[in-house]
Amino acid sequence: MPLLHIVLFQPEIPPNTGNIGRTCVAVGAKLWLIRPLGFSLDESQLRRAGLDYWPFLDYEIVDSWHEVLQKLPGHRVWCVENPATRTVWEADFSPGDILLFGRETTGLPPAIVDELRSTTIQFPMRSEVRSLNLANTVCAVVYEAVRQFGGL
Repeated sequence: MPLLHIVLFQPEIPPNTGNIGRTCVAVGAKLWLIRPLGFSLDESQLRRAGLDYWPFLDYEIVDSWHEVLQKLPGHRVWCVENPATRTVWEADFSPGDILLFGRETTGLPPAIVDELRSTTIQFPMRSEVRSLNLANTVCAVVYEAVRQFGGL
């Protein structure tokens, strides 16, 4: 069973996804990619960022957020989106949780954020910064979750 489920909603930038895949391999998380993808899984940028870890990655490509929920019934979802009323450090992560992240350019659709408002979290940041890099954000949240529930 995967330690966590990392869900990327319509990712657009291959090196981000490659780096996120590497993080998933490092902790034993499963990566879920929701179509459409802004790149091909054959892209050299994706392979370069994931290096030789991609063959070890547990991943699945699906057509919708609803499909992820159907395949993971009963799993708690943490929506990582800016703005939110709680920070990542106020979340109470558990093994098997779903961590949902939006597109690099537009985030998550408002309907999904509204549905998950009670479990939406963010990193605090100064007003001069609109958002953090997706791969960096995923890595930071994943390792905060692992720290909270005692590691690998």
